[in-house]
Amino acid sequence: MSNRTIIALPVEDDAGLESDVCQHFGHAAGFALVEVDGAQIASCRVVRNPMAEDHQPGMLPGFVHSTGANVLLAGGMGPRAVDLLHGFGIDVATGAQGRVRDVVTAYLAGNLTGITPCDHSHDHGGGCGDHTRHHGGPT
Repeated sequence: MSNRTIIALPVEDDAGLESDVCQHFGHAAGFALVEVDGAQIASCRVVRNPMAEDHQPGMLPGFVHSTGANVLLAGGMGPRAVDLLHGFGIDVATGAQGRVRDVVTAYLAGNLTGITPCDHSHDHGGGCGDHTRHHGGPT
């Protein structure tokens, strides 16, 4: 029996596993959909974000759900989006940075810790995803 999971990650290009994770969920050009079987990456494809040009808060979680994703790993994201994704049964981790391949590998190894949802209060001058200064935890 297969232990299949689809992990969605917001990205700025279509380089798949070599893409960098976009630091703001709602403004990503697309989503890398990484299918894993157990602890192994089986495949990756990128789908275009249909709302990239016209970001409408609260709409993107439904799109992510429609891709079949079970998990979303992102840079920055507001708490409402996190709640909506949880409502669809999608596990969420934010504060992820780096290449898709590296982030997924860290997730599968259980090494994405200390990551929290973004509250969008950027008084420190950084943006979503700048969680070292923003939340005091690791990225």
